[in-house]
Amino acid sequence: MTLRRQRAAEKPLALRVQIGYDDRNMKRAPTRSKEATHDRIVGAAARAIRRSGYDGTGVADIMKDAGLTHGGFYAHFPSREAMLAEAADRAGSESVAIMERIAAASPPKKTLETMLRAYLSKEHVEGVEMGCAVAALGSEMPRQAPEVRRAATRRIKEMIDLVARESPDWGQPDAHERALFTVAAMVGALVLARAVDDPRLSDALRSAALKNLVP
Repeated sequence: MTLRRQRAAEKPLALRVQIGYDDRNMKRAPTRSKEATHDRIVGAAARAIRRSGYDGTGVADIMKDAGLTHGGFYAHFPSREAMLAEAADRAGSESVAIMERIAAASPPKKTLETMLRAYLSKEHVEGVEMGCAVAALGSEMPRQAPEVRRAATRRIKEMIDLVARESPDWGQPDAHERALFTVAAMVGALVLARAVDDPRLSDALRSAALKNLVP
């Protein structure tokens, strides 16, 4: 592993988010004005739903955050639900892309551990707006429109598959079941660590999860 890759692997997940994504994990930059504008709206919505939830995300606020007027919304989306579905897909894809980058930069045989430590880092607890979409939005999903749930479900499956592939027991009969448990536990631990107002309890929740999840 090069020194640059080693240093990248040591950075917490929240810092990785701030750095941004490389060409392998980002969509090609739109070449036309309308595509660029559409992409900007979806990006703003993906941040907004993680920050404020689906119900707390209004069209006017998203358009303002994207630097656009409210009136231009329907030139890009047939409905608020259509926008939320794309935002859920974008937020989920960003979460998976970050974990893929962490996996690619991890030392041999330490991939799952590195992913878990980054996911359950203090920086990720504090980095809601650009962090895991599942942890930020999971409790709201049952009340969302079918297209929103469909988009989020697709990305959750990708996260489970990634954890399964990077697990030491990949290829064994119970590898997928173990991955289901791992994702459920790490997401649940992150949700609780964010929910409490006691920093020591938040740290204890993260530490306990790591102790039981790290292979």
